[in-house]
Amino acid sequence: MRASQALVRFAFGVVVGVALALALPLAIHGCAPPPEAPTAMVRPEPKRTPGRVLRPVSCPEGMSLVDEAYCIDRWEASLRVLDERGEEHDHSPFETVGDRRVRAVSKPGVVPQAYVSRYDAEAACAGSGKRLCTAMEWVYACKAGSEQKFPYGTERMPGYCNDGAKVSPLKRVFGHLGRRMFSYRPMNDPRLNQMPGTVAATGAHEDCTNRFGVFDMVGNLHEWVDEAQGTFRGGYYLDTRINGDGCEYRTVAHGPGYHDYSTGFRCCADPL
Repeated sequence: MRASQALVRFAFGVVVGVALALALPLAIHGCAPPPEAPTAMVRPEPKRTPGRVLRPVSCPEGMSLVDEAYCIDRWEASLRVLDERGEEHDHSPFETVGDRRVRAVSKPGVVPQAYVSRYDAEAACAGSGKRLCTAMEWVYACKAGSEQKFPYGTERMPGYCNDGAKVSPLKRVFGHLGRRMFSYRPMNDPRLNQMPGTVAATGAHEDCTNRFGVFDMVGNLHEWVDEAQGTFRGGYYLDTRINGDGCEYRTVAHGPGYHDYSTGFRCCADPL
């Protein structure tokens, strides 16, 4: 049942993606449409707690406050799953979500969750009282509220973020399939992100950050954002260039039900 539901969602995502972009099942693995104009930088309005005295706002644990306007996860999300007895356990970051009840957590030093669709990400954020970031929130936080292309500055610095992998795990394991490797089962195989030189633990690249204290917004895993069409940003460990550079990377080739080994997320929230 879980596998069939996941397959239906994935197939829907691919169909929508083809209609939107006329690209291969993953634009970054083949021909991609020309990058669109970068998302406009808009300074968010600060929020403060109403009352006789303006008290400073704050964020839930594991989140950073962005110019007193909103909160964003410091690290790419990992998942906790709620079982039939109501007990929570860690969900494997190498497995799809299926119909499990999950919630998102933000913490350092763990393998972040890949293999997630936008639907999965939305439900996981909501399960923790959060939400997916809007495109403007995500870009503003990535660029540290400036016009720089990378979290750390204006020029790409090799090794600062996890965006320099040399070998595709998909091609290494399934290259013998030719273009058939760009299908559901190969692209969601749990072995892919367990190979050396692929996804890194959250915060492991200490220079891939900025003044907001958020990590890995460029590289490591694609991150879903809340846009009407399926959109993920920031690139992943094999590519942060094809669909835009650094914080301006944006893929729109897939519907919200799509997921593979490169798709992850982080959450946003209103300040406390």
